[in-house]
Amino acid sequence: MANQGSGGSRLPLALPSASQDCSSGGSGSSEGGSGHPPPPRNLQGLLQMAITAGSEEPDPPPEPMSEERRQWLQEAMSAAFRGQREEVEQMKNCLRVLSQPTPSSAGEVELAADQQEREGALELLADLCENMDNAADFCQLSGMHLLVGRYLEAGPAGLRWRAAQLIGTCSQNVAAIQEQVLGLGALRKLLRLLDRDPCDAVRVKALFAISCLVREQEAGLLQFLRLDGFSVLMRAMQQQVQKLKVKSAFLLQNLLVGHPEHKGTLCAMGMVQQLVALVRTEHSPFHEHVLGALCSLVTDFPQGVRECREPELGLEELLRHRCQLLQQHEEYQQSLTQKTYHPLGTYLLLRSCFSEHCQAFPEGSWVLGVRSRGDWERHSTHPLGACPLTLSHEPVEICAWE
Repeated sequence: MANQGSGGSRLPLALPSASQDCSSGGSGSSEGGSGHPPPPRNLQGLLQMAITAGSEEPDPPPEPMSEERRQWLQEAMSAAFRGQREEVEQMKNCLRVLSQPTPSSAGEVELAADQQEREGALELLADLCENMDNAADFCQLSGMHLLVGRYLEAGPAGLRWRAAQLIGTCSQNVAAIQEQVLGLGALRKLLRLLDRDPCDAVRVKALFAISCLVREQEAGLLQFLRLDGFSVLMRAMQQQVQKLKVKSAFLLQNLLVGHPEHKGTLCAMGMVQQLVALVRTEHSPFHEHVLGALCSLVTDFPQGVRECREPELGLEELLRHRCQLLQQHEEYQQSLTQKTYHPLGTYLLLRSCFSEHCQAFPEGSWVLGVRSRGDWERHSTHPLGACPLTLSHEPVEICAWE
């Protein structure tokens, strides 16, 4: 065949003949003389060849299932369905316990036993509803109505925090349940618990449920904004409960990263000044979460950068002093050797808002190197290790030197 190697007028789908594939010289004719049909010249021919090839050696018929295997399969399926039915029955029993009226004339011992039984029911439901199918069944059984209407603001704190935990467990990553919970007005009650409840455990669990309702949930975030949720988060960060402060700052940073369109609202309500005031308190690992939120606030947002640069705020001096303090702190030295890099927020905020930030790291001390789509910024030549990190929408790598 002429022009075999060139494109010529041959169709792209034309296949080499069987003789060309098998012959050592590669010069046989297209017919090949081997009994194979000629190659297809169009799509119809290609389809016909595929049908013919598939029909020449049909798959062997499946072997009949043995009685032993059939019985095993039936038992396995029955056990699976039975397990699901049993869990639904367990949820129904828990809801029967929770639906009972509180005994009004009972003594102290009876009331304590009643509360313990209700708390046990809530804990069992929380375990069962880790399974999304069970969570959906729980809502179909009107369990969420009972939680929001009766237990979220119940008398005993043990019932309140368990109810908040169960709401969060059911809601996380399930849009249909989130919508039902929001429709029942749970977010307003949860924000009230976070803001005012005297029990720390209730406030922590309320924050967990709030996070499950507003992260990656547009309707929940809109409700959160209407209910002044950012102010509630800021007040939570000003409390003395470390766990509550850290989780509040983390949620704030997450919302800033996912919804940068609300940065203007936060600046208008004085969020920059309030976050800086938190950093001025006694040194705590919580500060890095606050600085992370500040970094997210100023990223690609000139108004936030301008507010951080206000002279009366004194942020640059504060950050430089913080760098020097951290370099002398024993816990900080250990964190670097363990590659946890606590002062990352401090360094990146200096880098984002202020010039000549590298002077904050004296020669010969432990420092951080940072790069973002560019060369390393560093002060010495002995890298101890590096790890990838994603800050906001910008991939950043950090590395420590001494």
